[in-house]
Amino acid sequence: MKECGLALGGGAVLGAAHVGVLQAVEEIGVPVGFISGTSIGAFIAALYAFGKTAGEIRDIALALDWLDLSGLSLSQYGLLSNRKFGKIVTDLLGRKNIEDAALPLVIVSTDISTGCKVVFARGDVASAVMASSCIPGLFRPIQHDGKLLVDGVLVENVPVSSLKEIGAEKIICVDLLGKHLYREPQHIVGVLLNAFYSAIASATSVQLAGADLCITPDLSGFNLIDTSQIAEIIPRGYNAALPLLAAWKG
Repeated sequence: MKECGLALGGGAVLGAAHVGVLQAVEEIGVPVGFISGTSIGAFIAALYAFGKTAGEIRDIALALDWLDLSGLSLSQYGLLSNRKFGKIVTDLLGRKNIEDAALPLVIVSTDISTGCKVVFARGDVASAVMASSCIPGLFRPIQHDGKLLVDGVLVENVPVSSLKEIGAEKIICVDLLGKHLYREPQHIVGVLLNAFYSAIASATSVQLAGADLCITPDLSGFNLIDTSQIAEIIPRGYNAALPLLAAWKG
């Protein structure tokens, strides 16, 4: 079986399901030769591309606190800064460039000044992850190369086309939002996240059309914020992925 590409979509804390998908990928022995990520998918993809196993990423995910990824920012552009997210990436991987990854890696962000897609295939991986996961209105945009960059879900929530651009011929993608149910928010962060992700859900279906296999875990019982759900979300990704990957590999 030829190497395939794996595209990991955005979805805040629901991104823990990606860890379960990676566990299934390793168990089935699917030959992943390329990987891409948007938002929380960029974080998981970066760790995997630089050699972290699914088990190691699981331990990292269980230790994360959503609020630890943000710091108060007195900025006209956002309520918080996700600079701590970048520090976590650097602490885990060291100061690395994307082009040094063991697997070819691309990370998707959005230029909020133009609405254009910005694809990171080179440069500092921590900066790329910060930009890709920078939810507008919540987090202050990342300044990079003369651009103001925010979350990549605005332009490509599940980065399938970005994998094709680096040579992946067969693509597996993971859509975290396809079966997600939105609930009444309890605070401003919940309001912003619900508004943000519900707005991009319809565009995601178009992006999925370019994939050969789409894994959509049932995450309807979980919200976008509460990190105490992570231990329960991970098996949802695994259980959704395992039979699909086994049948797909043949």
